[in-house]
Amino acid sequence: MDVDDLGALRALVETRGAALQRTAYLLTGDWGAAEDLLQSALLTTWARWGSLREPAAAEAYVRRTMARSSVRRWRRKWTGELPTEVLPDLPGHDPYREADDRAALTQALRTLPPRWRAVLVLRFYDDLTEAATAEALGCPLGTVKSATARALERLRDVLDEGVPV
Repeated sequence: MDVDDLGALRALVETRGAALQRTAYLLTGDWGAAEDLLQSALLTTWARWGSLREPAAAEAYVRRTMARSSVRRWRRKWTGELPTEVLPDLPGHDPYREADDRAALTQALRTLPPRWRAVLVLRFYDDLTEAATAEALGCPLGTVKSATARALERLRDVLDEGVPV
């Protein structure tokens, strides 16, 4: 690119830059993205200036480049970020809270009678059915059902009170 070509590109930006910027905005919907799109298109135009059939058609080339780039970006799966003025206040993953919850549950289980504790462990930790739990404990199915209900009620009470156990 010689000095005359650079002058022609500079003149294009000075005379038609605002119109090209508006076109870029309408293509992207965001002023920041529009500036990036226009700069990218101008850089492409500058790199290919020597191969343009008519330098007077450079504005059309810039517009076509912006349109094609915009479509390519739209087709691509977007993995970027959207800036916001206010950050959302979302709770994050708290491994300490989970550890505290497990410790509280373990302590609450220790307050249960051994048979109730065995029913809950077999039912919910070992994931046995009520019938399999009854068979493992050598007791009737009704006993497993009532023990499960009473044990869960006691656990809820102990954990809701938040009393150290």
